[in-house]
Amino acid sequence: MDCNSKLAMVQSVIGGSDYRGGSAAEREGTAAVDGRFIPAMKHLIAVPALALALAACSSKPSAGAVEPSATPVPVETGTAAEVDEEALAGAEPMVMPVGAPPVLEPAGLGDLQIGKAVPADSGWAEHGVQVSDSCRIVTSPDYPGVYAIVAKGAVRRITVGGTSGVTLADGIGLGASEAAVKAAFPGFRAEPHAYDGDPAKYLTQPGADRHHPGLRFEIGQDGKVRLIHAGTMPELGYVEGCA
Repeated sequence: MDCNSKLAMVQSVIGGSDYRGGSAAEREGTAAVDGRFIPAMKHLIAVPALALALAACSSKPSAGAVEPSATPVPVETGTAAEVDEEALAGAEPMVMPVGAPPVLEPAGLGDLQIGKAVPADSGWAEHGVQVSDSCRIVTSPDYPGVYAIVAKGAVRRITVGGTSGVTLADGIGLGASEAAVKAAFPGFRAEPHAYDGDPAKYLTQPGADRHHPGLRFEIGQDGKVRLIHAGTMPELGYVEGCA
């Protein structure tokens, strides 16, 4: 018997309407009264029967309803927003490569720039005895072996020596051969060294003047770079510090 027939039977029992559906077996236990089949103990079982019938009918899917799949559908996790938040939360701060030597340019070294004042809180400062009031020497613990000449409140020359590790952009640094310097900087003007004999000399960038900084190499008697200067004239051509 289908769901609708069961409901009709229970409703007929409660309301006293005729119910003649179903087979003989389904009418067992009923009594015929004035041509109607009335189930025994109608008043005792009618309401529970209706509740059960309704429950049975409501448990069946309606027409057109989609049966749930027996196979669980995987739920995709980690949406774009979640991934971005996790990436941002766990991102490590960017770390620049270490070990690369600082680069000297004709215009300066890091924040120390030719023609400008020594930057405050940069580590560059005067140390020791100064031989002139108009020409001052500043050094920094961050650049061992490097010093700068300051005249009239502005940086005029930076000299690289010792074990600073500072190089030029093309890799030329202390200890480079004269041939390597000439190959990288052809046309530099050669001048005799003030104290040492040949092959010691100075190689100076042409065109360097008071307003245009340039480079100057000091070549030792071993034919290798001893000092590198960057700055403007006349300080660029000084032989010793401020002189």
